[in-house]
Parts: sequence; C-alpha cells; structure tokens
Amino acid sequence: MDVLKKVSDAAPALKIFPLPPVVLFPGTGVPLHIFEPRYRQLITDALATDRVMALGGLAPGWEEAYTDRPALLPIACAGVIGEHESLPDGRFMIVLEGVTRVRVRSELPPRALYREVAVEILEDAPFKGDEEEALRQAVLELASLLPEEVTPPLLHHAALQSGGLLADVVAGAVVAEPHRRQDLLAELEVGARLRAVHAEVSELIAKLAAMRPALYLN
Repeated sequence: MDVLKKVSDAAPALKIFPLPPVVLFPGTGVPLHIFEPRYRQLITDALATDRVMALGGLAPGWEEAYTDRPALLPIACAGVIGEHESLPDGRFMIVLEGVTRVRVRSELPPRALYREVAVEILEDAPFKGDEEEALRQAVLELASLLPEEVTPPLLHHAALQSGGLLADVVAGAVVAEPHRRQDLLAELEVGARLRAVHAEVSELIAKLAAMRPALYLN
C-alpha cells in the first residue's frame, strides 16, 4: 500500500510520540531508541498493525508536565516504521521514515498508555520557481567544503528531489538546531521553505569557508 495512503487511513486516530529535541522531515529518516513503557506499547501496537506513527513537538513549558499530556505543537511529521529491532528487555530500536506533515486537530480521549490525535494531512502544493535551482547550487557549493565521505548522500538527495521535498531533505541533512528545524517543519509555503533552507545552507557555507584558512595553517 502507498505510504501516504497508510498515513491518511490512520489520520483519525494517529499514534504520536512527542519528542521535543527531535524534528523529523518528510523524505528523511531518524533512528529512535524507545524505552519508556508508554512508547514501547505504541511501537508494539504500530508494528502489529499499520506501522504508522507521528513524531511531534511539545509547546513551551512542557518540561513541568512531561509525564502527563503537555500541549502538542500543531504541526508534526507522520511516518512509517522501517527498520526495527526488538530488544530482550522490551525496548526497541527503530528508524522512523517521514512521509508527510500533519496538522493536529484534536487529541483523542486516552485508550492506551500513549497519545493519539486526529490530524489533517498537509501535502505540499506543486511548485515551480528559481528557488529550487538556487538551493541545488548552494548544496553543490556546500559539498565542495565538506569531507568527501559525507557529500554523496547529500548530493544524491538534492538531485532526486524537487519542490518542498527538496527543502526537507536538505534541511534534514544540514540544519541541526531543534527550534529552527521545527520552524522549517511548520513552514507550509514551499517557496518560503526553499528560501529559508537556502539561507541556512548559505550560513553554513560562510562558516566553513571562514574556517578553511585556519585548517590550512594547522
């Protein structure tokens, strides 16, 4: 079954794992170590059914109520569980593969240890514009400043993707700061997202270029 269809089918009651330091983008994957009992149950149930779940953030102030149900951020990323390993003590190691942005409409009454939400699927609108080529050129320039062993995956993804997904895969690779990643996840206008990611790449290029003389001196 098409993965977007699987996520759409799960939208009325989507399992969600709130993990504030981690932001997943569509078209990318993230490895997760699952050890809390409520999320071990989530993974067990997901693997037994459609393998669909969302990774989401929490609104500011969540630290005081983490063990309860602090407010979720409105935009999350839904995906499917790919590779996974069940450990003898009940923990899991999984890779969650991002499929699409979703907007959290409401939280469902508890019926399990973990949380479930009703969501709206947010697909990117078709896009044509100079922003795509500008970002690809910036990625090529960035690759020239990076170690050779890390550049092929980045160049490969940038060559294959277009539109909003191009911005997402590049952001997933080069943007590290969690709040900035969440801002990019929440940017629904494709042109604006491409420009924002281009700005992030350009900033990284400037930092790396400034470091080069020092590297040569050493």
